Amino acid sequence: MTADLQNSIARRWFLSQCGVGVGATALSQLTAPAAEPARDPLALRKPHFEPKAKAVIHLFMAGAPSQLELFDRKPMLAKLEGKPLPKSVIGDQRYAFIQPDAAVLGPRFKFDRHGESGAEISEAMPHLARIADRICLIKSLHTDQFNHAPAQIFFNSGFAQPGRPSIGSWALYGLGSETKDLPAFVVMSTGSGLSGGAALWSSGFLPTVYTGVRFRSQGDPILNVNSPPGVGDQLQADTYDLVNDLNRKRLAVVNDPEIATRIASFEMAARLQVSAPELLDLKSESKATLDLYGCEPDKPSFARACLLARRMVERGVRFINIYHSGWDAHSNVEGNVRNNCKTTDQASAALVEDLQEHGLLDETLVIWGGEFGRTPMVESNPALGRSLGRDHHPQAFTSWLAGGGIKPGMTLGATDDFGFHVVESPVHVQDLQATVLHLLGLDHERLTFHLAGRDFRLTDVHGHVVREVLA
Repeated sequence: MTADLQNSIARRWFLSQCGVGVGATALSQLTAPAAEPARDPLALRKPHFEPKAKAVIHLFMAGAPSQLELFDRKPMLAKLEGKPLPKSVIGDQRYAFIQPDAAVLGPRFKFDRHGESGAEISEAMPHLARIADRICLIKSLHTDQFNHAPAQIFFNSGFAQPGRPSIGSWALYGLGSETKDLPAFVVMSTGSGLSGGAALWSSGFLPTVYTGVRFRSQGDPILNVNSPPGVGDQLQADTYDLVNDLNRKRLAVVNDPEIATRIASFEMAARLQVSAPELLDLKSESKATLDLYGCEPDKPSFARACLLARRMVERGVRFINIYHSGWDAHSNVEGNVRNNCKTTDQASAALVEDLQEHGLLDETLVIWGGEFGRTPMVESNPALGRSLGRDHHPQAFTSWLAGGGIKPGMTLGATDDFGFHVVESPVHVQDLQATVLHLLGLDHERLTFHLAGRDFRLTDVHGHVVREVLA
C-alpha cells in the first residue's frame, strides 16, 4: 500500500469518527453526492407500452442449420446439381471454404406442405410439421456476418465484437425481474462448444446484475451456490449477514452499481439453495409430459433443457437461452441435419405444445434458428476430409417463431430460385431484435444506456419492427 493511499484512508477514518465541527462538515461534503443507495437494479419497471409477451425462450441452433434442407424448398437446385450457379447470381461474393464457381448441391430431403397454412417443412422435422399452424416461418432473414463467433455475437447483441449487452440483458434492464427466487435471465447449453462464448449472454457495459446466469447440465447446476464442506447453516448465515452489512455500508458511501450487483448475487445465491433443486427435480412431471419431450428426468439433454424452460417461465423467469451447438455442416450436410433434428425437433415442438397446454404460449415468445444460413453450392475438400457439405451463407436463412404476440400459421419472405438472395420481405437480424423488444413492450429506439457521451441501444442505429408477423 502506498503512503498516499495510507494517508487517504487515515483521513477518511478520522473524519468518520468526528461528530462535530470541521470534521463533521467535511464528512458530509465528502459523502453527500453518493449518500443515497442505488435502488434495486432488478425492481420491476413499466414497459413503454402494453406487452404481448412476458417471457422469451430462444432456442439458438449454433453453427447455422441448413435452411435448404429444412424450410426453403428449391427444386431448381436439384435440376442444377453438379453445375455452377450463374455468375449473375453470385456476383463478387467470396466464401471461406469454397470457390464461387463451386457446383450446386441439391436438397437432401423431401418437402411437403403441412396444416391449413400449407407451410413447407422437410421430412427431417416431422414433429415441427405437426404444429405448422402454430408457428410463423421467416424465410428472408439476412445478416452482416459470415463467421460463427461474430455472427452469434451479432445475433445476440447487435454488434459483432464482444462488449455489448445481449438481448436478454437489455430485456432485464428495461423490465426488471418478476421472480426473486430464480435468475431472471437463464442460459443453458447442449451439444458442443459455442464459438461466441460467454459474450452471447453478457451484460456488456450494463451493470453485471443483468448478465445471464449459466445453468450447467452436469454437476451443480450453478457454480458457487452450494456451501463448501464444513460450512454449516449458522456459519453461512453469520457470514452472509456480515458480508451483506459491509456491502450495504459501502454502497451507501460510493453508490457503485456493481456493489448493488454483488448484494443481489449473494441474496439470489441464498434463495437458489432452495429454489434450484425444486426447479430441476422433474419427478412432479407426468410420464405423458416427459414422453412428449422425449426427456429422461436425470439425463442432460436438449429435451430436458426445453422442459426446464417451461418450468422457468411458470416461475417468472423472463429470458431463457438454450444453445444447441453442432449444426456447422461443412461436410455431410444430410447426416448433420438428420442427427441434429433427432436431438431437437421433438422437444422444440413439444415446448410449444406444452406452453399452450399450460396457458403460457400467448405470453411466451419462442424463437428457433441459427446465426446465418448455408450455401446452395457444395463444399467438398478432400484435403480436409469434407464432402457433400455447405459453407456459411449470410445472405438468406430461415427461423421460426411462436406464441407471444406472433401471428401463427404464416410464412413471411422468400428467396430466389437458388436460395441465394432474399427477394421478398427482407428481415435483417436487427429487425428481428427490434421485434422481440416490441413484443416485450419495449421501444428499441427508446431503450438506451448512456455511455461515453452517447446513448447506446441494442439495434444501434438500425432495426425496424417486423409488423407483418404481429398478431
